[in-house]
Amino acid sequence: MKILDGKKLADKILLNLKKEIKKNNLKLRLAVVSLGKDKVSEVYLKIKERTAKKIGVDFKLYRFEKNINKKELSQKIRKIVANKRNSGVIIQLPLPKKFPADDFLNLIPFNKDVDLLSFESLGKFYQGISEILPPTVSAVSKLFREYRINLKGKNIVLLGSGRLVGKPLAVYFINQGATVLVLNKETNKVSDFTKKADILISGTGQPGLVKGRMIKKGAIVIDVGTKWLNGKIKGDVDLKSVAKKVSFLAPVPGGLGPLTVACLFENLIKLN
Repeated sequence: MKILDGKKLADKILLNLKKEIKKNNLKLRLAVVSLGKDKVSEVYLKIKERTAKKIGVDFKLYRFEKNINKKELSQKIRKIVANKRNSGVIIQLPLPKKFPADDFLNLIPFNKDVDLLSFESLGKFYQGISEILPPTVSAVSKLFREYRINLKGKNIVLLGSGRLVGKPLAVYFINQGATVLVLNKETNKVSDFTKKADILISGTGQPGLVKGRMIKKGAIVIDVGTKWLNGKIKGDVDLKSVAKKVSFLAPVPGGLGPLTVACLFENLIKLN
């Protein structure tokens, strides 16, 4: 088994971004809207802030309490977006259930939507006319290119059909000539499908969901799931049992996460 080292690749990308920012004297600021204090979100907020500082990007966190009403939150986000100092704006997901994510994500125009999550931005991506990719898609594509993993003709199974992982990756893989199957919480006998996968990507947020018995020998497994458990971030993959079966593995932590953050900042530079 070979580990797909997303952190090592992320460090290379960030070094290049730092050089580009310094060379062109770019004055950039990433604005992040956060509601409440989800533990996993807090970890990623710190990573984003640390990464911004590392490459010379200003980081501004706009934190709001969960009891803010929808109208007031919309007004606040509109002001954040309109602020010329904010080069890119993201809304840290997940939001509390009473806040429909689309209502707020759609307030971010394409030229500041570094996460590529508004209807406008996703529409451009799905049509193939976006100049940037969703960070998770960009991270996966870079990882596979770095390790020379060919996607054409591969059977790919995605566990989870969410806006951050499953949906955009399905479109990307189809465009790469792969056969794609997306599973969700309504899927019965999940292992019947995962056992046939050449490449399995899981982003459900259910620790230990993916066991070795569910994997075809020699498969490639990418863990994108994150859940706070016993004081640590855990992925979907049961590393001990899965490691015995796979040819390549991107684990949590250290796999796709750091690379996704690097791709987020790459988007910030590309849009400015």
